[in-house]
Amino acid sequence: MKETKKRTFTCGLDAAIAVMGGKWKGLILFALQDGPLRFGELRRAVPGISERVLILQLREMETTGLLHREVYHQVPPKVEYSLTPFGHSLNTAMAPLGEWGEEHLERIETIPWDQTG
Repeated sequence: MKETKKRTFTCGLDAAIAVMGGKWKGLILFALQDGPLRFGELRRAVPGISERVLILQLREMETTGLLHREVYHQVPPKVEYSLTPFGHSLNTAMAPLGEWGEEHLERIETIPWDQTG
């Protein structure tokens, strides 16, 4: 049996960022805020994400408890992804950050990202 890896966090923000990891999870959470979506719908709702990366992100988000994967045993097979209460709570926590981004979008778009590291 595989041993579960545990982590210790320095603070709540450290823990939250560990769950969020990268740019895609926030966009997937946002796409799922209004209800369940199938894989193809999610792929269209998150522009720029590759199929491989979406699969990996969805697996990670299911493992961390942010989303639920529902498999419908029918022909053709149907799988839907939806937010868990834990995922909804993270979306709620991220809303002010999204509002901040919207408020400062013009300034952020002028940042010379190729010079930031």
